[in-house]
Amino acid sequence: MMREVSGKRRSGEEVARGLGVAVWRQIADRLRDEIVAGTWAPATRLPTESELAMRFGVNRHTVRRAIAVLATESLVRADQGRGTFVAERPLPYPIAERTRFAANAAAAARVGRAEILGHTHETAAPRLAERLALPLDAPLHRIEMMNTLDDLPFSVATIWVSAERFPEFPNCCAATGSVTAAFARLGVTDYFRRETRITAVMPDKDDAERLGVDTTRPLIITESVDVDPEGRPISTLRTRFLADRIELIVAS
Repeated sequence: MMREVSGKRRSGEEVARGLGVAVWRQIADRLRDEIVAGTWAPATRLPTESELAMRFGVNRHTVRRAIAVLATESLVRADQGRGTFVAERPLPYPIAERTRFAANAAAAARVGRAEILGHTHETAAPRLAERLALPLDAPLHRIEMMNTLDDLPFSVATIWVSAERFPEFPNCCAATGSVTAAFARLGVTDYFRRETRITAVMPDKDDAERLGVDTTRPLIITESVDVDPEGRPISTLRTRFLADRIELIVAS
């Protein structure tokens, strides 16, 4: 998934001086053009500052300033201890009556996949009980999921459902690899998003490891409740998205 590009200096790549355009700006323009043209694919690691300095015949401080400009434009991102990478294209992600990861990926001509990481049982704490309209301490299934976009980590999610109403939900999820398909097997052929709450946090160690980032990379959190056609809650989800890989769209 991660590719590297040689940073060896090429002939004729020295930047021009005395033309009224700052050297760092010329480097930023050159790299921007290459990223837009596809010289480096999304998630590709750029050459190091030393390699770029050699390529353009400048010092590392000048390269660092050029990279900073590209970062403010969301064209590149720096992962501490790993290097600077070409940013992935953010996925337009409508929050609407029907919000489905696979459908949003397909609409953008991207490849979205879901993986069930595991499940456990727990009882409904006050917040979960309220969202699911269940008694306090009602038995719940808790499913951990991982979503990838174009084979790159995109989000991790936790979904809670009633273990009494949907006793076979974990097995159906494992068999289908899809929450929507699992509910369809259990008789809920359609469902709707009742509410979505959006916040932001830094990832904990587990989420950072699953998403392949360090704990300084911000995440967008959505906490949502889905209901069946009769308005009964069927699930509540807590999804953690990499902030620079998603563009949330809320219809007015």
